[in-house]
Amino acid sequence: MSTPVLLAVTGAPWEADVVQRTERAPGIRVVRRCVDIADVMAAAVSGQARAVLLADALPRLSGDAVAALHARGITVLALVDPTETGAPFGPEDRLSRMGIERILPADVSPSDLARAVTEAVEAGPPMSASHFGGGFVPLSPDSPIAPPLEPAGFQPGTGRLIAVWGPTGAPGRSTVAVNLAYELAAKGVPTLLADADVYGGTVAQMLGMLDETSGLAAAARSASNGSLDLIMLAKHARQVEPGLLVLTGLSRADRWTELRPAAVETIWSTARQLAPCTVVDVSFCIETDEEISFDSLAPRRNGATVVTLEEADEVIVVGTADPVGLTRVIRAIHELRAVVPSAAIRVVMNRVRSGALGGSPREAAGAALAQYAGVELAALLPFDQSAVDAAMTHGRSLSEAAKSSKLRKSFQQLAASVAKDVTAVDVAAVAT
Repeated sequence: MSTPVLLAVTGAPWEADVVQRTERAPGIRVVRRCVDIADVMAAAVSGQARAVLLADALPRLSGDAVAALHARGITVLALVDPTETGAPFGPEDRLSRMGIERILPADVSPSDLARAVTEAVEAGPPMSASHFGGGFVPLSPDSPIAPPLEPAGFQPGTGRLIAVWGPTGAPGRSTVAVNLAYELAAKGVPTLLADADVYGGTVAQMLGMLDETSGLAAAARSASNGSLDLIMLAKHARQVEPGLLVLTGLSRADRWTELRPAAVETIWSTARQLAPCTVVDVSFCIETDEEISFDSLAPRRNGATVVTLEEADEVIVVGTADPVGLTRVIRAIHELRAVVPSAAIRVVMNRVRSGALGGSPREAAGAALAQYAGVELAALLPFDQSAVDAAMTHGRSLSEAAKSSKLRKSFQQLAASVAKDVTAVDVAAVAT
């Protein structure tokens, strides 16, 4: 029985030769020739084919489209110009970053083409949505952009991803993410700080970056077209301190469609190559009801948050240290476990003040979290509005605006605890 295939090589200089080879390939049946990726997606939705054979320069080809095809159980193969096969940083690298695993020269023989298509269909599309296929890309010494954050002993690809998340009610997620990243960098752990809040990111404003350019959105565009590597990710980030890069978030909440889950996952995969630690500030909402209302190929507003939580090595759950905030964080932990059962959780209670949780807030919060959520309290952050105001006013972190504040010292302790885990991973990677 022949395998139904979509052929999308329109406009390629070798289009006619490929069409002839495909028609002669045993066991392959071309059910439709497509002119661009939109045509491919329309045919895929109709269920006509089990594989797509496309040209590397197909108009509007992106990692999101490849992920959507994989989600429908359709295998994607690509053809590249024979003269560019094996070229460093060539089309093969770009296509592999999009998630295309089978890449063939355009002059492949009909029998080899048939065998490649058959094997790809039998193996099926990748089970995961990971789209990063590149290796470590070092920068040249004279490169004008920020170098990869690579301390001695760091093995590219072993970087930890830490998501800072919490329930609705503004418990201070961004404050925790920003100051944790600064303190990690101060302790000698090169860090990438990213703002992935699709409802209203504030990291840029907190750090006095008032430009309209979103580093994360730019990185997402590069990820979608397969051009994101270490150099490109470093270009999109801004260096604010030695050992600290920042990917700014969306300037407006209505731009959330720019952060597609497939592209965001690619960014985090690349970030693991770039820095030992990546701290991501994500929005509160993780509802997935939108998948019921929309087609599976439609944008998902909470998709960037959910995929970040799924990819994270650790989720720091931030709550407010008062009865309402404690109730919210307990409910949020249960919601998080329902969406991401494997999440490793570290609970941080923010804005601790006398009287809100009785005479011993640590004991009260710890007992409630243990009894109703089955987790331990990791840290208490004291309520210090004057220190936070000073940092906000000057567009700086607490380490710069309020060095001796109690809140800053609490962040130092939290960073020390997180840094131990990062160091332990690096040591294990070197040992292996």
